[in-house]
Amino acid sequence: MSKVVYYVKGFFALLALTSCAVYGVIASTVLSLLGKRNLSQWSTARVFYATFSTLFNITIEVDRPEILEKLPAILVSNHQSELDVFILGKVFPKRCSMTSKKQLKWVPFLGQFMTLSGVFFLDRANKSTAISTLDTALQKLKNEKGALYIFPEGTRSYALEPKLLPFKKGAFHMAVQGGIPVIPIVASNTSSLYSPKTKTFKSGVIKIKVLDPIETKDLTKDDVADLTQEVYDKMKTAVDLLGYSPTNDHLEAETDEDTETESEAGNTYTDTEEDVTVPGETTQLLDK
Repeated sequence: MSKVVYYVKGFFALLALTSCAVYGVIASTVLSLLGKRNLSQWSTARVFYATFSTLFNITIEVDRPEILEKLPAILVSNHQSELDVFILGKVFPKRCSMTSKKQLKWVPFLGQFMTLSGVFFLDRANKSTAISTLDTALQKLKNEKGALYIFPEGTRSYALEPKLLPFKKGAFHMAVQGGIPVIPIVASNTSSLYSPKTKTFKSGVIKIKVLDPIETKDLTKDDVADLTQEVYDKMKTAVDLLGYSPTNDHLEAETDEDTETESEAGNTYTDTEEDVTVPGETTQLLDK
């Protein structure tokens, strides 16, 4: 039965993504005409979050979201599964853009939206072209005092336990080159809610923790490796602390247990009251 639910929900998730991509094409076109193209991705991300959250009863709780307003910055996050697009819908700040593999450029509707909204497509097979694209992205980020959202793992992990894949250094080269802070964003493991490996698709809560910005203005290219490791270590610690995303079934079970515990505590208190003897009554009994 769980497999059937997985595929049915997957179909509607794809439908929701496609519908929001169509919205994104329209929004990007209109906002570009109004000179607000840099709001296209933010606007579409928020619509997708509202749609997906309503359809599948998955919510996101963000710890310290105010840090995401400290721009310009390079935002780096763990990359787990297709649910990452949903997470983007909640944490994506205004004047923010993304990098993506160039293959997505040709996906119907999604590719058109990404192109119109200013996503930077990377050709990973051509290093010089990829570097040129990142240089363009960095210049845009600095000019607009915005942000660039990058998944330094480079690919989805589909991890069934809290973990990180090794980081690629591109995001950190950019940060050092531009003297721009790095803001790590860490999500709890989402395999309890969604996993192609186990055919899981459940409702629940994703926990997000935004870590302190890491300054790079005094660093050089010789410090990139150390910066990469520093960010990795801090994110790994946060990943371990956040653990798994709780499902709604789990949260309801915890609520029931708490209610039972409170009820038992109340009963114990009542029983104790019944056993208490008033001192005056004790004296009268002894006198008799």
